Amino acid sequence: MSPIRKPISGRSAWRSGDLADRRVYTVGLTPAHLAAFDAALAAHRASGRPLEDTGAADWGFGAATPDVAAWREEVLHGRGFVVLRGLGAERYPPDDQAAIFWGLGARFGRAVSQSAMGDRVGHVTDVGGRDRRERAYRSSRELTMHTDRCDVVGMLCLVQALRGGVSGYTSAHTIYNEMLAARPDLLDPLFAGFPYHRRGEQLPGEPTITPEPVPVLSFWEGELSVVFLRAYIEMAAKELGRPLTEREVAALDCFEEVAARPDVRLEFTLEPGEVVFFNNCTILHNRTAFEDAPDPARRRHLLRLWLMLDGRRPLAPAVHAYKGTAGIAGRDAPSTYYTGAALPDRY
Repeated sequence: MSPIRKPISGRSAWRSGDLADRRVYTVGLTPAHLAAFDAALAAHRASGRPLEDTGAADWGFGAATPDVAAWREEVLHGRGFVVLRGLGAERYPPDDQAAIFWGLGARFGRAVSQSAMGDRVGHVTDVGGRDRRERAYRSSRELTMHTDRCDVVGMLCLVQALRGGVSGYTSAHTIYNEMLAARPDLLDPLFAGFPYHRRGEQLPGEPTITPEPVPVLSFWEGELSVVFLRAYIEMAAKELGRPLTEREVAALDCFEEVAARPDVRLEFTLEPGEVVFFNNCTILHNRTAFEDAPDPARRRHLLRLWLMLDGRRPLAPAVHAYKGTAGIAGRDAPSTYYTGAALPDRY
């Protein structure tokens, strides 16, 4: 897994300036797309099957199928993300929006549980305020650049926040290129990796802290992938009694600093009826804190999918072991985190 000492070229190594025009990465859904979605939705209703019992084979999109395949190709082998516009409430009530979103997601990958609640359709809304014991997607606090425990992430906006809730996205390939050019000496700790704290979300029989270090950056079969959640790295180091070395801290600091640079990070806010799918193996994401409207019906509300590619992207063994195949173990438990270790100062 030692780094290949040459820059990554191609569309996956983008900068924010390359995407200054939102039309570059946004697809406006056409009447033909919506007609295909309507037909798929009608077929799903006629089947009588529970939504979460359906998979890719249950969601055909007729004449729109080539476009859906092209969007997936863009996410997996191109820029790494795509925004779809036009799935709004003026045409689809929330349950229909959720069903079409699930069906599209099924064409990208297999949905898995996102928390101990076992939720495969995650509701991204403020339940815990700024409480750091609450799962991040159920809070209103700021989230730093990170990746999730899946291969592809999907988000559908139902309601925007009153203020804030701006999302940021950064290409890990660009971060690698920048560090290779300016601080190649700090890449080795990132490829060596770190133990990760699982905060009680491990499968039965698994240890709380990963037995093997999980690489932040890893090359496997020619593909560069990223796994990054600094709070979990720091929690593991503290609980193990193994403080990070000065070089490891410098490497993590440099990685985060590059990821946050305005010329590297792309920011935008999903609008109601917009969907984003992004490659969680190549893109990091964050979110600013947000404030909701006083009216409960106007609270920020997004739907989220965690999708697995089931081996269709090569991943280093330690990365595959960390992510697993089923997401986070669903136990019908509260969404609050395990607190046996000190809570991190940030997510």
